[in-house]
Parts: sequence; structure tokens; C-alpha cells
Amino acid sequence: MDAQGRGRADDIDPADQWVLNPNSGEYELRLGRSAPQSGVPAPRRPRPSEEAPPSRGRTDAPGRSRPETPGRAVPPPRRRRGAPQEPLPGRRGRRPAKASKGKKVLLWTGGTMAFVLVAGAGAAYFYIEHLNDNIASVSDDGASTGGFSKDKAINILLIGTDKRTGKGNGSYGDAGSVGHADTTILLHVSKDRSNATALSIPRDLITDVPDCPTTQEDGTQKVIPGTRQARFNTSLGQDGRTPSCTMRTVTELTGVKPDNFMVADFNAVKTLTSAVGGVEVCVGKDLDDPDSHLKLSKGTHTIEGEQALAFVRTRHAVGFGGDLSRIGLQQQFLSALMRKLKSNDTLTSPSKMLDLAEAGTEALTVDSQLDSIGKLKDLGLELGKLNTKNLTFTTVPVIDNPTEKVKATVVLNESTAPQVFGMIRNDVSFTAVKEQKKKEAAAVAARLKGAKSPASEVRVRVLNGGAVAGSAQETLSWLQNEEGVTKSENAGNAPASLAKTTLEYAPDQAGQARRLADIMGLPGSAMKPGESVTNDQGLPAMTLTLGKDFEGAGVLLTAPSKAPEGVQKSTADKVECAK
Repeated sequence: MDAQGRGRADDIDPADQWVLNPNSGEYELRLGRSAPQSGVPAPRRPRPSEEAPPSRGRTDAPGRSRPETPGRAVPPPRRRRGAPQEPLPGRRGRRPAKASKGKKVLLWTGGTMAFVLVAGAGAAYFYIEHLNDNIASVSDDGASTGGFSKDKAINILLIGTDKRTGKGNGSYGDAGSVGHADTTILLHVSKDRSNATALSIPRDLITDVPDCPTTQEDGTQKVIPGTRQARFNTSLGQDGRTPSCTMRTVTELTGVKPDNFMVADFNAVKTLTSAVGGVEVCVGKDLDDPDSHLKLSKGTHTIEGEQALAFVRTRHAVGFGGDLSRIGLQQQFLSALMRKLKSNDTLTSPSKMLDLAEAGTEALTVDSQLDSIGKLKDLGLELGKLNTKNLTFTTVPVIDNPTEKVKATVVLNESTAPQVFGMIRNDVSFTAVKEQKKKEAAAVAARLKGAKSPASEVRVRVLNGGAVAGSAQETLSWLQNEEGVTKSENAGNAPASLAKTTLEYAPDQAGQARRLADIMGLPGSAMKPGESVTNDQGLPAMTLTLGKDFEGAGVLLTAPSKAPEGVQKSTADKVECAK
């Protein structure tokens, strides 16, 4: 923290006041009692002689320019576990007062707003509880999974709205915008946290917006009717739609149900880039866009504030001048912002951390499952495990809308989009992650290699373990009538639901298992060497259990192993120049 925040004791470098706590593994602020300190805003209990304020108000972050309040307590230095607590300066001899929850200092690594939480997870120390007051939240209306889990893959919906609220933003285009989903990214973080994919969804994509149960300001519920074949960006703001409507639209479009959502407006880009002292971007040509107010010469520039906002808003100065070109520019910007947040220049500057914490929480609107610093901290710690070189930015594959003479919207590219969505649903990385367990993957793949028995010799019992009702009978009919697997039978419902379809078989049934896997498109991971069961004829048979991933008889279950050819992608660790 710099001299404006806590005070500098003689020639002590503020950076030296951050000490690694061997118990927690985190850096903590340690201040000697001899160091003069200015007051730090923090909640406190009123003394008996004082009148309690009528309500809790927002306090400024440390380092902000604000008159000091007489009598405001300074939190004591944190001590090692087991060490006796020292009394505060000027209070020797008194019984130590029990610290209230509001005075506890929280040090953690986390995100600071929708995009920055992704890019800078592990970069900012949110450490004062008054930041909770900065965070606005709205109901997820049951559209989410109920919140992310530490032991599962994470899917966060990040939304940048075009609402022109905030100082200086009214001059940008449509000042009366209701706040559409102008920039939308579905962030998928793998279960093992080794890789992540940031999937941009074009705002002009034509898709179905489903019916949306929405919580009103008075707490009542209202179902906003859906719209068929509408622009994706109308899933927010239009007809009173909230972010939960965008969440439902993404689920319908991709088959991925987000865990949480986070929304940021124009001010987020301005305040966060200024908080880190600017972001370095590269342009491959001179850019001059009167609409976004961007003017940059060819080369490398450090941008912040209004200029940074102009950079992410520009369309006409790059590529083909449309929204898809702007998406590429925004992905480049977010990669640059993440690199800046991960840099030592930011990580070793407590004052920047405080500015990020304040700016980030003020820029956020989150869902009701993610409405506190503690919850953001937990999410930030999970995202902080990610290596930036394994964060891939890509875009939903689209083509020009064939029904339009003047091309203004796009539709899904049906030849490649399903594969991209399937990779995210099945937690497949878009980048080669070296840390993956190659030996285990090879062993799984080996289950598919070898001789295959004829279909007529395959004996299998089919159970429904979470698929749509009737799936077992549908599969049985398909196997017998179309694939020649006549020695098959419907064994009803499985004793428990499974997320993934499995095929269990004995060692001497490996040839039968490989044939059935080939027919159904089962991946090696679905094949479970084990034991056989006895079928209705008293003969040994395999057990096929249809899981929640089963989509119908004849639909292959093999997850894509790599991105389809031609899908644009970039990784966050590489510098790219806008053209």
C-alpha cells in the first residue's frame, strides 16, 4: 500500500510491509506499531456515549481522498497463530476489545468484475468488508445450476451491457438504450482447472429467446414471453428481460447451463484500465473511427479510461467493420488486460490492488448466488489456478443470414457450431494441455483398439440411468432392427442416475464391447472393464447404462477431441495486433 493509504514510516518501502504468512500461504499487510498510520474506513461498533448511525453507509476504500473521521479505529497488525495479541497503541493496560466481524481484514486473490474476474483471477486482494456494499445483485430466477462448485467444471456467463448510464457515457450512440447484451462470453473452466475456453456469442446472432420467469422489483414473479428468431442481444433489456433471460437463452443455444452470471457496463472498462495504469495493445494499422472516438497510429499503445472504452467499442476501423471484427478486438483487449493483471507491476502494488477492488466491485452486477466478497473470493481462487496460456478465446461459428439481401445478422454454422458446443459440454480443451495425464488417456483409448465381435454375437442388457423416459426401449429397438444386435434386452431403470453413459463388460467380452462402442459411438472413457451379468436366457451379458448425456438412439456419444477446422481461436498469453 502506498503512502497515501497507510502512511510511510521513515524510509520503509510499503512493499516490504507485505509478508508471506506460512500458515495460510497468502501475503498479509504487517505494520510495526511505531509506524504513523492514518485512519482506515471500516465498520465499528458505536461507543455507549455515541449515537449509532441510522443505517450502514458505503465507506471509501483506503487511499481514497476523504476527510478522516475522529475516533475511527485502525485494525491492528495481523499476528501469527499462537502469538499473544498486543494491545493497540495508546490502549496499553486495557482489556483487548473483541474485534467485530466488520473490522476483520480479508486478504485474498480474486476477480474484480465480469471480464477481469476471468482475466485477473489471482490478481486482486479484496480485503475490507465494505466492498460488499459495492456489489449489486439480481435474482437468477432459477436459470442457473445454483452456483459453481469447487469439484466440478465451472461455467460463468459474462455480459457486457450497452447501457449508457454513468458519467460521460450518454454521448455514446443510443443514450436511451435499455441495456442489451452487447458483449457476451460463456467462460468454461475445466474440472481440473488446467484449461479454460472463453466463447464469445455474437450479439446479432439469430436465435430463439425462451419464455423467462423474472423477479420484479416488488418481489413478484412475471413470465416474459419468449421470441422466436430474434437477435441474441435482445435476451437482455428488451421487454424487461433480466440477465437470467440471457442465461436461459445461452442454455437453449449451447446446451450448457451456466452456474453464475456477471454483468458490467461501460464504466467497468474505463475504471479498471485506469486502476492498473493502462493496458498495452497493438494495432497493425492506423485506426480512426469517428463513431467510437478511437484514433490510434500503427504500433503499440498503452490505453486506459475513455480511450480503452473506444478501443473495445470500435467496429468500423478494424476487419470487415462489423460485430464479428469487434469481437476479435475485444478478445485481444481482454488478453492484454489479463496479462497486465498477472504482471508483477500489478501484483506487487498494493495501491493498484485496492483501486482494482474498489473499481471492480462497483462495476459488477452479479446473480443472487454470487452476491458477496466471500463468494467472489472462492470463485477467484478457483479461476486463479488456471495457466493463461491454456485460456482460449473463440467465437460461436456463424454464417451470414441467408434470408437477408443486406447482410445485418448471422445464424449458426450448423456444420461446426454443434462440435464447439459439444466440446464445452464434455469439458474438452481447445488447447493442448501438457499437464494432462497422457498415460491414462492412452489406456482409455486402448479399450477401443482390437478385434470386434460380429453384431449378432453381442449380448447386452440396456438400462435407463438418467436418459429421457423410454430411451432404453428406443435403443433396444434400434439395436435389434437396424444394427443386428439381436441378443439384447431391456432391463428397465438403473438403480441410480449417471451423468455419462457407460458400458460395463468382463475381460472375455472385450470384443463385444468394442463392437457395441463402434455402433453407438461410445468413447473409451465410457467403457468400464468389470463383470458380466446374467441375461434372461441365463447367459453372460454386458450392461449398457444410458446416462443423462444420451441424446437418442443412433446419436453418437463420442465427444469431439479437438476444435473443428476453421474455427477462430487465440490464447490469452499471446500478443496480437488489430488489423
